[in-house]
Amino acid sequence: MLFRDFRVFDGHRVRRASVLVEGGRIAAVGDLAVSDVDVVEGCGRTLLPGLIDAHVHITRPGLRHGFAFGVTTQLDMFADPVLLREIRAEAASGGPVSDVCSAGIGATAPGGHPAQLVHHGLFGTFPTLGSAADARVFVAARLAEGSDYVKVFASSVPGEGHLPALSPAAVAAVIAAAHSHGVPAVVHALDAGSALAAVRAGADGLAHLPFDRPLGREFIAGLAARDAFVVPTLTVLESFCGRAEPERTGALSPAALATLATPMVPAPVAGYAAEHAARAVAPLAAAGVCVLAGTDAGAPGTAHGLSLHRELALLVKAGLTPAAALTAATSAPARRFGLADRGEVAVGKRADLVVVDGDPLADIRLTRRVVAVCREGVLHEVAGA
Repeated sequence: MLFRDFRVFDGHRVRRASVLVEGGRIAAVGDLAVSDVDVVEGCGRTLLPGLIDAHVHITRPGLRHGFAFGVTTQLDMFADPVLLREIRAEAASGGPVSDVCSAGIGATAPGGHPAQLVHHGLFGTFPTLGSAADARVFVAARLAEGSDYVKVFASSVPGEGHLPALSPAAVAAVIAAAHSHGVPAVVHALDAGSALAAVRAGADGLAHLPFDRPLGREFIAGLAARDAFVVPTLTVLESFCGRAEPERTGALSPAALATLATPMVPAPVAGYAAEHAARAVAPLAAAGVCVLAGTDAGAPGTAHGLSLHRELALLVKAGLTPAAALTAATSAPARRFGLADRGEVAVGKRADLVVVDGDPLADIRLTRRVVAVCREGVLHEVAGA
């Protein structure tokens, strides 16, 4: 298959090129003259690497919803191992669904976040971490269940009341255990103190930006010094995704639309959370901190796939260039999560590609205009595009 004469964003920069796909991989990129292949004409369109959402809570419907919006890989941050096996089987089917990587069960204190979901009947019981001494056994068990990386809960969520949290020593022990197995450790910490302590303990990145106060120079310098990444998840903080174009929400199921319309947190918390997080994005990027695009899709006020386009727009509004925002949803998460086979339009990479109508490098909102999605060389037109 030949994608001929496209505006190609390769995960870092844009150029005019054609892209040849053979055997599910990218075989050539450049000024190509190829015969006897199926051709997709550029016609003013843009070709992107398959988008990567760096923070979701995956569901089976979310596999298809994500794919319909050009998200070919979703990085799950908490999932039941049994459900995860079912989801992985569907993801491997070769149909129009996203690929999935997952943390499986995250490390949290007994009764700590997100244990309240069990109380509300939204999640089954799951193992917790009693002490720092148990960290190695806990992490080994998660990896045996199929986790690709480790998530650590270092704080709860404002508005939930006081919930137990892991001690700094326990957080550090989990991070060390993850690294002993060669996998990343991602930390959930919504206050700046816990987040910075986790990064100084070796965390590879933060699953959210903390929002208890404006993030100052010490916080930003601390992340830059440790080369830690951040996933701002601005969409879930603002719960603005429901303002998306109505014709594109037609790709969502009624249940997904209901989740999208539900606010994430009480309005006063959402107000300062979004403001503090958004104001930190540009200074973090200027300091060299790696920013990844992630949505917390699956949480109230979000939708798999659709929310990533809102996140890209919010990142640009917060000060990133459109190219930097697209990098945050393609090559950057692939690099930070060890997914060397994707995230770029380059020879040898998986042919996970997205055809977009227009130029999102000029207007980031145009990423929503997904025309077709290619996963490992199989092209799927998007209904209603």
